[in-house]
Amino acid sequence: MKTHNYNVFSDEELLALLHQDDTLSLQTIFSRYYTPLTQFSTIFTKDITSSEVLISDLFINLWDNRKQLQIRLLKPYLFQAAKNLSLNHLKKHKPLLEPLENHETLLSEHLTPFEILTNRESQQRILSLINLLPERQREVLLMSRIEQIDKTNIAPLLGITVRTVETTLYQAIKSLRTLLSTSEKKK
Repeated sequence: MKTHNYNVFSDEELLALLHQDDTLSLQTIFSRYYTPLTQFSTIFTKDITSSEVLISDLFINLWDNRKQLQIRLLKPYLFQAAKNLSLNHLKKHKPLLEPLENHETLLSEHLTPFEILTNRESQQRILSLINLLPERQREVLLMSRIEQIDKTNIAPLLGITVRTVETTLYQAIKSLRTLLSTSEKKK
């Protein structure tokens, strides 16, 4: 590998160079994945600054542990690590969901107290049902419907194809409808 243009290297080639203490390989991996990893992390943390710190730490750990790490596929490894770091950060610093009070100011300007109460109950019920979905379906549904991320952007963030995003989203909505229907019958 005599070229100085590291951008032509595959992830596997960059990993091999990383194991040989090549700092340019780390810079290339950083350039390739820092922004998408930070965006992905922000989906969980809702805080770009925290996500930037988390992802920077991820790359520091990648460098520090480069000799011990046995990574087969770099991209899925980085996204899984980013997700784990983000979720751990949430456990330490912030509730998983924004308090509903943050939305009440907006709601109260347009709704009656009864409508606010009804919306709050509905929102909590739907969120609790979303938490019952399988992890991948929950991720895709929240990214698509709550974060408003386009399916073509979700695919690279999760390391899956656009078609898989569509299928998973379809399954998530179908499962959520079933859960809602079952929940209504229990009332």
